[in-house]
Amino acid sequence: MLRTSQSRLILVVGFLALCVTSGCAVVSLSLWGDSALLEPKNRAAAEAETPATIRADDGLHALVSPELLRSAKLKIVWQNKLPIRKNENLDQLFIIGNRIYALSDHNYMVCLDRETGNVIFSRPVAPTGFPVVGLELWRDELISVIGNKLVEISPNSGMENKAKYLEFSVVCPAARNSSYFYVGGADRRLHVLHAENYVQVFQVAAQNESMITSIIADERFIVFGTDAGNVISFLPDRPKQLWQFDAPDAIAGPIVRDGMSLFFASKDMNVYRLDIVEPMLAKLIWKYQMPGILEKAPRVTPAAVYQYTCNEGLTAIDRQSGKFMWSLKQGADMLAETGGKAYVITSIRTLVVMDNTSAKLLYSVNFADVSRYAANTIDSKIYIADERGRVACLEPVK
Repeated sequence: MLRTSQSRLILVVGFLALCVTSGCAVVSLSLWGDSALLEPKNRAAAEAETPATIRADDGLHALVSPELLRSAKLKIVWQNKLPIRKNENLDQLFIIGNRIYALSDHNYMVCLDRETGNVIFSRPVAPTGFPVVGLELWRDELISVIGNKLVEISPNSGMENKAKYLEFSVVCPAARNSSYFYVGGADRRLHVLHAENYVQVFQVAAQNESMITSIIADERFIVFGTDAGNVISFLPDRPKQLWQFDAPDAIAGPIVRDGMSLFFASKDMNVYRLDIVEPMLAKLIWKYQMPGILEKAPRVTPAAVYQYTCNEGLTAIDRQSGKFMWSLKQGADMLAETGGKAYVITSIRTLVVMDNTSAKLLYSVNFADVSRYAANTIDSKIYIADERGRVACLEPVK
């Protein structure tokens, strides 16, 4: 059940200034302050010295040897070297639309064209140490929460277009539709804000006051999961509950939506598929019990659901039936799927190619230098990187 309360409009006018008497320094924080994100000239120089996209056949600089890749019927499409400093590391890779976003542990972001590897922009998006919660594309805006600020970022320049300081801490990535933002707070409330002016319209919460862990926004419904195992849907423009499903334990990671199907892992050791069959009804299609505790969301492709289990590796489950396909003890994550084959990165830094029909291991490649990757559930491209900023795109040889 939902708990609801109406918010009141509060206009707050104020300023923040820091005066250091020894140097009479004043720092503006209006855009993190611009000063907080200024980069010294050597970063710009490093970018200027960064070579253009490395040729696919350039084995000298390749993250993985082209000869090794050929043995697994793979080839390098492109490879690039990001402007990562000696004192920072590449932290995360995201696949969003037709772009790859790379974020360093100093919050320096590089955006690459997914097909060519060419740099579209590179710039800091937040001061070092600020948490960056989520990065999602809504039409022509990237949405994230940086620190306690809800931001809309241009996907072409990386510049802030709009922002709103929040009066609460955020616990999971925000979501939005054409009318509203939906933001989960540490106060265990889902805050609903007008998309145009960020004014809060209402807020909802689970009846058991559990923490929100994941939010999905649609024009027809909103769904959120909690750390008590609740999956709750309500109307997007008012606090009216549509349906609720209760798993015995916390939802692990985000709920994955594909069409009208919802896939999620629970700490009760099960993976679930729910289908929204009508606005007021969600139906359990299947659940599959895993051999251990689940802490990550599943990867969902048109053919399979791939679930990692701590100390037990990666398991492939048939998407339609919920039946077991195969399990790989050293499997860590699914990188891509195509032609009935799954490309899996392992805990011992190898790439393994699994046949989803026969459940046989087809090939294995040394991925010793690969320490970062982006899971691709869309097509056959494989995106890998190392912490020093070498990023490569691979694909199966046709």
